[in-house]
Amino acid sequence: MPLVIPGINSSFGDKSEWVNKLMGKKISDVSNETSFAKAELPETHRVLKPGDMKTMDHNPNRLNIHVNEDGVVHDVNSG
Repeated sequence: MPLVIPGINSSFGDKSEWVNKLMGKKISDVSNETSFAKAELPETHRVLKPGDMKTMDHNPNRLNIHVNEDGVVHDVNSG
């Protein structure tokens, strides 16, 4: 079984790539200067808002997108 290091060799790619694409943007139906299209996200992802309930299972192939109260991305990670 291969060694999986979250954020390094997961199926969604390099964390820094997603940080560069998403940081400071909102998730929406289209991509532009202030938003990123949902359709361009990896198949396995979830958008987490403050206070959202979430499962605690770890899926190294899932991209977690953390947004603030205004829906603006402030962090991404795998899991």
